[in-house]
Amino acid sequence: MAASPQLSALLHFQQRPKTTVSTGIGPFDAIAGGLPCGAITEIYGAASSGRTSLMLGLLAASSRRGEVCALVDASDSLDPSCSAAAGVRLENLVWVRCRGDAGHAFKAADLLLHGGGFGLVVLDLCDVPRRILQKVPLSYWYRFRRAVEDTPTSLVVVSTEPQSKSCATLLLEARNRRVDLAGAPGFHLLRGVDLEFASKKPVNQRTANLRAESTSARTA
Repeated sequence: MAASPQLSALLHFQQRPKTTVSTGIGPFDAIAGGLPCGAITEIYGAASSGRTSLMLGLLAASSRRGEVCALVDASDSLDPSCSAAAGVRLENLVWVRCRGDAGHAFKAADLLLHGGGFGLVVLDLCDVPRRILQKVPLSYWYRFRRAVEDTPTSLVVVSTEPQSKSCATLLLEARNRRVDLAGAPGFHLLRGVDLEFASKKPVNQRTANLRAESTSARTA
């Protein structure tokens, strides 16, 4: 029995080899083999799980290579000073602020992906309510996937729960393993957070451990 056109297209996408680019983040490259180009990568996890730290690390790596990056910030949550401290070259970053409007965020991402010319496009949905994200049609993710395939652009989606379904090539779950505090009780100073990232797609039972240090700890 011949496969339907939709199934044939899905199988072709899944079987097509993807190129990757090293991020310089050793544990991430070890677990993922680098950041997939021409594909969707999704990083999800609860608040304080390290998803934003990894997002900034990927933006820093891409901008240091001289690539132009774009961040679609659905809830205007980016802190430029923290981003610069994490190594992001702000002169290479297009920051799209959406003022909490998820619809604008998806439209902006669509325009950026179809316009081309970006090494990395990030869609930050972390603070968008679940009830709103549940209304996003699956066709959006297929459209995004088609927009980046066969291009050098990487699309990274950052969220609380998986959103892109089968359209993602790489799916990582972020977890907070330990919070490192210093100081006396009642006067704690955050020194850093030990993080873990687990590969959920492809399922290879591999994890990566990272440490995110606070700005105050680095300057102390």
